[in-house]
Amino acid sequence: MNSVSKTSIPFFRASTRKVCLRAGFLLALGLLSAAGANWPNWRGPNGNGISPEKNLPTQWSETKNVRWRVALPDRGNSSPIVWGDRVFLTQAIEKEGRRSLMCFDRNDGKLLWQPGVTYTEKEDTHPTNPYCSASPVTDGERVVAAFGSAGLYCYDFQGKELWHRDLGKQSHQWGNASSPILHDDLCILYHGPGEQSFLIAVNKRTGKTVWQVDIPQVKPTQRKDNFAGQEPGVIGSWSTPMVIKVKGRDTLVLSLPEQLRAFDPATGKDFWAVSGLNPLIYTSPVWGEGLLVVMGGFFGTTLAVRPDGKVDAAKPEIVWPIDRAKKNRIGSGIITGGHLYVLNSDGIAECIELAGGKTVWEERLKGTGAKSESWSSAVLAGDKLYFVNQSGETHVVRASPQFELIASNSVGELSNSTLALSNGDIVLRTHKSLWCFSDVKKTASVK
Repeated sequence: MNSVSKTSIPFFRASTRKVCLRAGFLLALGLLSAAGANWPNWRGPNGNGISPEKNLPTQWSETKNVRWRVALPDRGNSSPIVWGDRVFLTQAIEKEGRRSLMCFDRNDGKLLWQPGVTYTEKEDTHPTNPYCSASPVTDGERVVAAFGSAGLYCYDFQGKELWHRDLGKQSHQWGNASSPILHDDLCILYHGPGEQSFLIAVNKRTGKTVWQVDIPQVKPTQRKDNFAGQEPGVIGSWSTPMVIKVKGRDTLVLSLPEQLRAFDPATGKDFWAVSGLNPLIYTSPVWGEGLLVVMGGFFGTTLAVRPDGKVDAAKPEIVWPIDRAKKNRIGSGIITGGHLYVLNSDGIAECIELAGGKTVWEERLKGTGAKSESWSSAVLAGDKLYFVNQSGETHVVRASPQFELIASNSVGELSNSTLALSNGDIVLRTHKSLWCFSDVKKTASVK
């Protein structure tokens, strides 16, 4: 202060404040940019499948716009996540009883580390649903992976185990696939389906239980839409929970057999429940423009719910139902521009009016592969929807009430996974490979 005169001190302070405000603004922009470049969990930073990026490729093939491709040791249905220069993927090696987390260098696809656990006890699953179908989640310091009956594991970015939890055996004839999420200091997981299902929140740093809510197994009601000819039918949910804001309050929502439930993510306290779903749920809640859309599987009910209701947040309003929907829905959809977009499991894409539930268009997305069916969830970048089918084809469709197919891209390998979009790259997991596509001048080598 000796070199600053007293008369210059007010100007100095004002200038300092401007510099600090500018620095803070630039830092905030940098953090937002960094957050936008990451894809930290299944369906992206907000769990809704929407990316803020505009520079993603729309065309690729086995040789075009391939940044890199690496072979995987076994099949799998989980989806990749991306943070900075790291790509993470859960992977089972079935013959060895191994369940693991793989970490790749995002620049060239090199495998950096692969810790895991060997679990040889019998665990029921469907032949098309390999173990480790849940996708991992990260906050940039730690990565958490759910290995079903083998437990919940947390690693640092060097692959060192930080903690693990034995949550008990999962038992369902079709296995499990619900992915963990991170919220504040919590890691939240739906440990289900099956008779011992529960929703649990653990401290993300220690793995210690903060709260747990048991999810009782339900018996299906005798509704008309209960699996024609298959009473009582298969019961279960493979939904991943998500946290939304309702009148400024964090609300954890989860689709469960016959109901959509909402909880306080900090305590597990019940907020509300909406009945009307069928007993089989594949999809996760779709959130956008003030509405939650939840979809049952196999001719199930679709509900649009306004969680803040008309008056009170404790009284959600059902805006419209579609009872006994004619489509089977496994992948979750996208809400944008007043419409819901979803690719049904039979390969027919739909655009549905958000306000009233009216179907605007239906189009079969035809490709060159043998299987046009889809289990993958949609993602959106700008006004472009990306739909993946089981032949490993990605159809790029305009998010518009007028149907427009922009491109169809095939890699010729079976896929049941959802794309990760990050910093100009599209990462696709197939049963054989992990692919990274980007608008590149020349094709990268494949490994």
